[in-house]
Amino acid sequence: MEKLVSLCKRRGFIFQSSEIYGGTGSVWDYGPLGVELKNNLKDRWWQAMVRARNDIEGLDAAILMHPKVWEASGHVSGFVDPLVDCRNCKKRFRADDPRIKGTPGTPDAQCPACGMKGTLSEARQFNLMFKTFMGPVEDSAAVVYLRPETAQGIYVNFLNVQQSTRQKVPFGIAQIGKAFRNEITPGNFIFRTREFEQMEMQFFVEPGTDMKWFEYWKQQRMDWHRGLGLAEQRLQYHEHTKEELAHYARAAFDVQFDFGGTLGFQEIEGVHNRGDFDLSQHQQFSGKKLEYFDQPNNRRYIPYVVETSVGADRTALAVLVNGYREEAVEGEEEGRTVLGLDPAIAPIKAGVFPLVKKDGMPELAHRIADDLREAFPIFYDDGGAIGRRYRRQDEVGTPFGITIDGESLTAGTVTVRDRDTLKQERVDAGQLKEYLTKKLTS
Repeated sequence: MEKLVSLCKRRGFIFQSSEIYGGTGSVWDYGPLGVELKNNLKDRWWQAMVRARNDIEGLDAAILMHPKVWEASGHVSGFVDPLVDCRNCKKRFRADDPRIKGTPGTPDAQCPACGMKGTLSEARQFNLMFKTFMGPVEDSAAVVYLRPETAQGIYVNFLNVQQSTRQKVPFGIAQIGKAFRNEITPGNFIFRTREFEQMEMQFFVEPGTDMKWFEYWKQQRMDWHRGLGLAEQRLQYHEHTKEELAHYARAAFDVQFDFGGTLGFQEIEGVHNRGDFDLSQHQQFSGKKLEYFDQPNNRRYIPYVVETSVGADRTALAVLVNGYREEAVEGEEEGRTVLGLDPAIAPIKAGVFPLVKKDGMPELAHRIADDLREAFPIFYDDGGAIGRRYRRQDEVGTPFGITIDGESLTAGTVTVRDRDTLKQERVDAGQLKEYLTKKLTS
């Protein structure tokens, strides 16, 4: 993980937020390559969930919502963690932190950070939602929250979407958006952060059909992660035990990925059968009917919800961890670092390199790069030995290297090098777009 974090900063994937001021705890900025990678993941999800289907609609709900939304959802009263503070070093910990020796609030309790005894406060409840104020007056009537999840924006728009699109149950609503949680113990790079991005879909079904749809979406979502190129042995399901299940949940499974090291298998997506809890709560608190009218059967009911919720940041971390490798290269003392990203999600699709900076090669290379940029993200590089240029692109996951040499000027062909196999083949320069399109979609 340390090597990956270093690579991400050095090559422009991910930077610590406000780094020149010492950084902001567990908040990260996505650099030029990181934003391309994350956008590719989001586009792939949106294509699979919305564009490729006729039974799911898209939505972009606001981050700021009426405060009663969070009362209805249970976040105001139930979205809390027990917290203790050290009066000596001023650090904060979850009350169930295994590093704490003794009982917080008693003289024998020892702070896991500074080692002092008797300085830990008693546990107190700490709400994980960020609170702010709307309007000019900072009082209780003006309190609003930064949303801790995107799902509630879908529930309150259930009838707006259903009626405007004339969708019939079963159907889903999907959205991608930022959420915020004032985590007590964030960390592990972008795995657990205070500001993060979710890709969520709520699928509304007729009561009694919910478990059938739950099993369907469980399989669909696992297949999607496999399609990213995540190694089969690093993926598994985790079924929530009775103790883990939310009080309203009828069933819940996590898709877990093995991040290795101290993290091991961790959740990257949750699939939940939420029953009719959410729509019922919002109907009760708002006083507005959120029932679906089943016209053929002439009956009304509150649909059950099957939810799929995947973290865009955790998925980005999973594909980076999955792709990172260091390997020896035959005939070379120096090995290479490779990000074996699936070509479809790689930030750069091809590097274009003139073999030397003379004899008309740079001019031809620029023309080829400009032509390819109309269809793909391309990186042009004419600095240093060709082997070093290949290595630089291997390190950021670029699947193909295109070299313009003397033969390119006479025969109109270029050398295309494959990142993973290191094999090279001559390709007609005029056929490069078709060649890359075929390779990237195969």
